[in-house]
Amino acid sequence: MECTTVRDRLRVPRKGCVFDLGGLYAALEELVDWRKARGKRYPLALVLLLVVLAKLCGQDHPSGIADWAQARVHLLVSALHLRYPRMPCHNTYRRILRNVDVSALQRVLDRFLRTRGAVNRSIVIAMDGKTLRGTVPVGQTQGVHLLAAFAPHERLVLMQVAVDGKENEITAAPELLGCLDLGGKVIVADAMHCQRELSIQIVAAGGHYVWLTKDNQPRTRQAIADLFELPRCVLAHEQATAFPSVTKTDKDHGRLEERTLVASDWLNGYLDWPHLGQVFRIERRFTYLKDGSIHSEVVYGLTDLRPEDASPDQLLSYVRDYWGIENKLHYPRDKTLHEDGTRMTCANQAQAMAAINNLIIALIAHAGWSNLPKARRYYDGNVDVALDLILRIPGPT
Repeated sequence: MECTTVRDRLRVPRKGCVFDLGGLYAALEELVDWRKARGKRYPLALVLLLVVLAKLCGQDHPSGIADWAQARVHLLVSALHLRYPRMPCHNTYRRILRNVDVSALQRVLDRFLRTRGAVNRSIVIAMDGKTLRGTVPVGQTQGVHLLAAFAPHERLVLMQVAVDGKENEITAAPELLGCLDLGGKVIVADAMHCQRELSIQIVAAGGHYVWLTKDNQPRTRQAIADLFELPRCVLAHEQATAFPSVTKTDKDHGRLEERTLVASDWLNGYLDWPHLGQVFRIERRFTYLKDGSIHSEVVYGLTDLRPEDASPDQLLSYVRDYWGIENKLHYPRDKTLHEDGTRMTCANQAQAMAAINNLIIALIAHAGWSNLPKARRYYDGNVDVALDLILRIPGPT
């Protein structure tokens, strides 16, 4: 690759821009460098910038990041205006990631994304936890577990906190949501978070909840199941009535999926649940095209949204947004960014890499890409464009 500066190679848009060591580099300079001056070769902001850049271009392990940067040393020295033609070794990246203040790093990356216009404009916030398998010691089952609040339409992690284990998500969720503006938002989560206190907190903050419910709330779940098992529900005067419902069908991954949601507000005066607006039942029916086999499952849920505020179609959309966190966040981090496959014995390093992985997913989505692997291959072949993406200072609109 020709070793000209990125500044010379960029096409300046009509709106105008300033390109320098700004953007992400300037944001990372806000972090406090804990290292002593003696023996410190590389600024903290530079090391972290190189991690982000290499990950944009397809590298996920510290050794791969180091090799990638070294192979492009002349381009990077010229583009980043460095004094000496050398790059950090893999141990430098590891030491930085093991010691950086993760909370401060997450705040810096969040502010950077906001300067790029990557903000949660939709109303849905999906909440879910994930264990970083690369941190699980051999022969054990517990590793670093993170609980995230995720905007599925923007592919943006709004907040992420570490918890001691999946069972402790219940105690971490109020703290997580307490850091967010919930006004007008719909919080969607699995049965673990179907808790009375959390429901009260969300509504008090101006938000709404949509919970799935299982055996952790046995009486609530059974009451909902019993309601929808009635023969199309007969009113007191024996006039039959049908609950409002919606059915959606999709074909993907070699299977036909049919989802039917039925909703009702009949339990509002019966269930002892704060701010209850309606309950619902979802049946998912999968037909596998290869052999014609059929699999079905039923889940139940409840929400504070009343029928006039959320139709069955809207409720199904909210639940699908929650299910989408697997394909839009967990799967890309595991399979494309190799989060679970990267062995990390230090919890701080794992959390720092998870924060950077969240940045990569949001940044690439905001740039207009729907295919994460394809985007990374493109940026690897066009490093100047990748640098432009993270260093350009947006000009006035």
